[in-house]
Amino acid sequence: MEEKINKKPAYILMTVLVMLWGFDYVVAKTGLEVFKPMSLLFCKYSIGFVTILTIKLLRGNFNLIRPKDIPVFLLCSLCGEVLYFNCEYNALSYIPASLVTIVLAFVPVISIIAERVIFKRRANRRIIIGMVLCLCGVVLVIGADFSELFQGRALGYLLALGAVFCWNVYNYITSYLKDYDSFTLACTQMLCSLCIMAPIALRNMPDFTQLQPTLIAGLIYLGMGSAGFGFLIMVYGLKKLGPTTSALYSDFLPVSTAVFGWIFLRESLSPLQMLGGAVVIAAGYIVIKEKGKIDSLEQTEKKLEQGAKQLETEQNRLPSEE
Repeated sequence: MEEKINKKPAYILMTVLVMLWGFDYVVAKTGLEVFKPMSLLFCKYSIGFVTILTIKLLRGNFNLIRPKDIPVFLLCSLCGEVLYFNCEYNALSYIPASLVTIVLAFVPVISIIAERVIFKRRANRRIIIGMVLCLCGVVLVIGADFSELFQGRALGYLLALGAVFCWNVYNYITSYLKDYDSFTLACTQMLCSLCIMAPIALRNMPDFTQLQPTLIAGLIYLGMGSAGFGFLIMVYGLKKLGPTTSALYSDFLPVSTAVFGWIFLRESLSPLQMLGGAVVIAAGYIVIKEKGKIDSLEQTEKKLEQGAKQLETEQNRLPSEE
């Protein structure tokens, strides 16, 4: 009973995170009316970096990275932040924010396909059915837009799919850096991203007179709310709820984005796109849940195997009976 009570703050905060990230797309789309994608991302990460770094230092965390890992951090930043967010932000210029998040819900499906093809990891029948349903949902979403695909929207969907692939590459590269604490990982990746973006971003900054108070407030929100405290909530959720339960919350992101897009941007979805979005969310839920079960089973098997090896080693160390 105590364990369930302790998890309640995590559930509440993860719900808040879904709202924060859903509103992120609305603010970003408004900011893109003034900023180029790279410049907007640079401002967002500059504020986020200062926020995370300040908290890191206040916590007495002065950990640094190993020099040999610098190329890996640069590659992580290039794929998971620079390319991913550029694809995402450019997609917002062509299709509604809610449609972008529906396509991004395809991330776990691509991840499992990659694991099956590259790493030969197993997938049960429910995962396969979930992946097929997810693909059908994406087809419904895009198919409902078929008449407008050749009027610019096709590029928006391609950019959103590009973000899906970039995020999966980022996840696999980041797994190499699992020895670092979350604050050091986040600060270093943000710093690397800023270094990569700076030459282009600073050259394309808008004129200072275009920075209205509402736009400045939006930038602060993107940096502190989404990139800063949003990251801290995500880390807290991962520790309290585990990766599978935390990942399930991402399936509700299209819902919060659609609501905020309807309220603030007057965006709307067709009934067929709503149906496709519901299919993607439900299928993504099945895929992530089943994936969590398989990962848990594999970890148990690995622990049992390690325990057996350790027991065998201890037995071999004992003096043999004559």
